[in-house]
Amino acid sequence: MTKAKQADPTSAPGNAEIVSVSDLLPPNLFLLPVSLTAMFPGMIIPFIIPERLVKTVEYVAEGAGYLGVVFARASSTPSATGPATSFSSLPMDQTETQKDKSDAQSEFYRYGVATKILKKMNLPDNQVSVLLAGLQRFEILGIASREPHVVANVRYHYDELAKDIELEALLRNALSQFKQLSKDNPLISEEIKVALVNVDGPGKLADFMASVLIHEVKDYQDFLAIANVKGRLQRLLTLLHKELEVLAIQKQINEEITKKIATHQREFYLQEQLKIIQRELGKAGDEKTRLIERFRGRVKSKAVSEEAAKRIEEELERLNSISEQSSEYSVSVNYLDWVTSLPWGSRSAENHDLRKAHKILEQDHYGLKEVKERILEFLAVRKLNNTSKGSMLCFVGPPGTGKTSLGRSIARALERKFFRFSVGGMRDEAEIKGHRRTYVGAMPGKMIQGLKRVGTQNPVFLIDEIDKIGMGFSSVGDPASSLLELLDPEQNPEFLDHYIDIPFNCSEVLFITTANTTDTIPPALRDRMEIIHLPGYTDSEKLRIAQKYLLPKQMGKNALQPSHLRISTPMLTYLISHYARESGVRALEKQIARICRKVAHKVALRKTQKVNVDSRILIEKYLGIPPFSVEQRFQNSVPGLATGLAWTQYGGDILFVESVAVRGKGGFMLTGSLGEVMQESANIAYTYVRKKGQQLGLPEDYFDKHVLHVHVPAGATPKDGPSAGVTMAVSLYSLVTNRAVDPKVAMTGEITLTGRVLPVGGIKEKLLAAKRAHLKQIILPSENARELKEVEPEIKNGLQFIKVSSIDDCVRLLFKEKK
Repeated sequence: MTKAKQADPTSAPGNAEIVSVSDLLPPNLFLLPVSLTAMFPGMIIPFIIPERLVKTVEYVAEGAGYLGVVFARASSTPSATGPATSFSSLPMDQTETQKDKSDAQSEFYRYGVATKILKKMNLPDNQVSVLLAGLQRFEILGIASREPHVVANVRYHYDELAKDIELEALLRNALSQFKQLSKDNPLISEEIKVALVNVDGPGKLADFMASVLIHEVKDYQDFLAIANVKGRLQRLLTLLHKELEVLAIQKQINEEITKKIATHQREFYLQEQLKIIQRELGKAGDEKTRLIERFRGRVKSKAVSEEAAKRIEEELERLNSISEQSSEYSVSVNYLDWVTSLPWGSRSAENHDLRKAHKILEQDHYGLKEVKERILEFLAVRKLNNTSKGSMLCFVGPPGTGKTSLGRSIARALERKFFRFSVGGMRDEAEIKGHRRTYVGAMPGKMIQGLKRVGTQNPVFLIDEIDKIGMGFSSVGDPASSLLELLDPEQNPEFLDHYIDIPFNCSEVLFITTANTTDTIPPALRDRMEIIHLPGYTDSEKLRIAQKYLLPKQMGKNALQPSHLRISTPMLTYLISHYARESGVRALEKQIARICRKVAHKVALRKTQKVNVDSRILIEKYLGIPPFSVEQRFQNSVPGLATGLAWTQYGGDILFVESVAVRGKGGFMLTGSLGEVMQESANIAYTYVRKKGQQLGLPEDYFDKHVLHVHVPAGATPKDGPSAGVTMAVSLYSLVTNRAVDPKVAMTGEITLTGRVLPVGGIKEKLLAAKRAHLKQIILPSENARELKEVEPEIKNGLQFIKVSSIDDCVRLLFKEKK
């Protein structure tokens, strides 16, 4: 279609017959995409044309001036903008068929309005303003051209009007409902009401009212598709009915809201008047008013209990009446700040994915199978019944085995907030339950402080070093007894802090405690917790932990790249056996950190760019002489020397017992900082050997002319417990018989005066110590045999177990080769 073929319907030929608009509208239309403006026939609307569409408008304006106004489907399509209506977006019409969404029409909606350019005016920024008059509906049949302008082949939809009684009824009903709607709807302005009077014809009236009511593109397209005026009015009545229903519901909501705030309105005005009066009298400052409003705002945003809300409101009224110069003012402000900052009803979303939790635990810690299984069991129960009530875990194990870091991993697996505090050496119960407000400088206890810091009601709380808590010798109270209420699932739903003095629900907190031993934990407190033992690590486990966790961690801390440092596996093994022989891995990490720091120093000075630690000489250069020597344990033994296994709060350890006979007046001597129980075991061993003297062929006056001296090395370290009884008896037996004990044999067990061997504790930890010392044979009480089933095969591999029920069996097995 060319410009010469376009006709102008507004021009009146001189003597020609009047021509209708429908006869002049071209079969092809230049398309003008618009947005957020509903255009109907008979309407005159101004549009701002963007720069990319200016050429199309100018080209059409020079000719007949016909434009097809349509909605574009894609937001990226350049569109003209007119007065904004109720359209918020132009989503894809989901009701159109696949045929309607053919490639020819996919970028535009199907129906539009043919318009005539009445006026064009140039604007700054290369934009143009045009005034368009709506002429006729059309339907896009296909796209005739895209360059240089978008031209569509269209079919016009003319009004099908049959005037009868039904049409009159539909029109009157529509006008009546529209007028009713306009009374209560503030969006229908007076200009719209005036314009409605001047609209002529049922079809144009329907279009005008629809332009006010339509809010969705689908309704707009459906309305443009209806050529029959009766059908259009029926569709309009549906829209009016829907709008009236929405208006009725809106009116009902407004009435309910008005009713709710009416009861508070009088109080609000009185409070405002009171504030002004107090300000005029100089009795209240702006700072106090802001504080009170801030505290009230906090309370409104949280699910505060009824009792707490009442107490807070009473304190707010009290604060309002206190002068800012009073000493009570700061006390009241501090109290309100604490109590309104607590996470009343605030909870963090939990992770119930057991596979994800297992993956996190495996990433953070090596081994600890029993502990990880217990954590996953807790998660499974939490997932099924959505409650953690009664979950109080206590990790017991030597230092450096990962108790504290395990608590952090549990919080990460649960996706809960984490808070840790230590009670080691704590002797004041106020540290747990807070001080009363009557004291100067009073504060809440650790529980309330932690809840405020994490900001949730269901965090993970780690109470560290619970075995070192004060035992009530101070006059200020017993902190261990204060923990009873906190860790008791029957009491902590209404935990009462002395400072807050309002019950707070702590039952959703997952409490985890750590300890090195359970002996010093008060029985009542121990009874409330589930004890999970963390044994020490074997050398092979330490090697894997060092390679997977410790070495990468320390290299990162010391800004080393993987290319800067490499420690071979044999040297890590040497490091473990000669520099870090404790149950945990803390000393091992310190030694690795020392190596990393020395390498970082060299790299920073540019003395080297790569260090390969593959020899003992290099390790000793960095760390000095090894503090331990494995070879010393396997030197030829002498009579009177026996190797025992001991348990300490730091894990299992090797214990040597030395015995010597010196001529004198007879008697028995003990050294080595031994406790009462250990001294009793030594006396029983002495009595046993003395009883066996005649059977061993000793002279009758042997014990009268010899002083037997038993010493346990590391004299500065206190030692106690009954499990060294067998070792002391074997040491004395070896001495008096002048037979050496195999240095690769270790033993443990309690003895009685009748020679029986009783079971002892800490078997797993003792076996770990034997494994680290590369011992070969272990003598155990027969009754401890069942505990071997719970020990991992990795620990038992390479060890030979000899089970005895009496000391006679023990010495017979040890010295049978020399009999």
